[in-house]
Amino acid sequence: MAKRVQSPSSINTYNQCPRRYFYQYLLKLPTGENIYSVKGKIVHSVLEKFFDIDIQHFKEENYKKELSYYMKNLFNAFWIKNLEKFEDIGATEKLIISARQEIAEMLANWLQAFFEKIDCSKLNFHDAFQKFKPVEREAEYKSEEHKVKGFIDVVENVEGEIKVLDYKTSGSFEITESYELQLAIYALLYKEKHGVLPHKLSIWFLKDREKTIEADEKIIEKAINEIKDIHIKTSSNCIDDYPKKTSPLCKWKNGQCDFYEQCFGESAKFK
Repeated sequence: MAKRVQSPSSINTYNQCPRRYFYQYLLKLPTGENIYSVKGKIVHSVLEKFFDIDIQHFKEENYKKELSYYMKNLFNAFWIKNLEKFEDIGATEKLIISARQEIAEMLANWLQAFFEKIDCSKLNFHDAFQKFKPVEREAEYKSEEHKVKGFIDVVENVEGEIKVLDYKTSGSFEITESYELQLAIYALLYKEKHGVLPHKLSIWFLKDREKTIEADEKIIEKAINEIKDIHIKTSSNCIDDYPKKTSPLCKWKNGQCDFYEQCFGESAKFK
């Protein structure tokens, strides 16, 4: 049987709960939005489009005001575009107001860090903006050799130093094992496409700050081994080979797993 194409997301899903992986990636049962995914999409959309701005007529003395205004407009546009999704998932008015404030704070935090990077460069605004502008945004990478793919949020090339970066909107501020694996896979994908390793791998925790690790052959080896392992573990089409892993991810305060009913509802009694 041909190997399924994996991704950091699918591997993380399997590690969290093999049964969820079975329902989502083998049976391809539909998954719904939740408040976290909607917030994440809005933030990612704003940051992806941010660098599309034409700065030709910006002046040194007011570029911060202009960029702040531009980001605010981007945020408002994507907020309106996605507002119906909050209503579709049954979010209360209080939750929606809280989500808007949370997104605004994350974007303001990122923008302030960008301004600080420009200030520290000692370059004029136009040169600094071009220097720090990503060379790739939301780029899809795919490895035919390893049967894995992923979307990389940002690739930077600052004076020859390549950095692969992923945005996170979660409350976690540490590069966990799952985040490190995601970055390792991105490093592998980048190397396979471009023939060289990136120099650095980063997670931009938008509620905190950017955190970076070095890319090396050891991390590439880790990615390859993890991918091989997941291909072996997911070679079966039998549900019994994908055990349930009961955890707080099954059900939480404001929601539950998309497949909670399949595992614990009335229909589960007959399985």
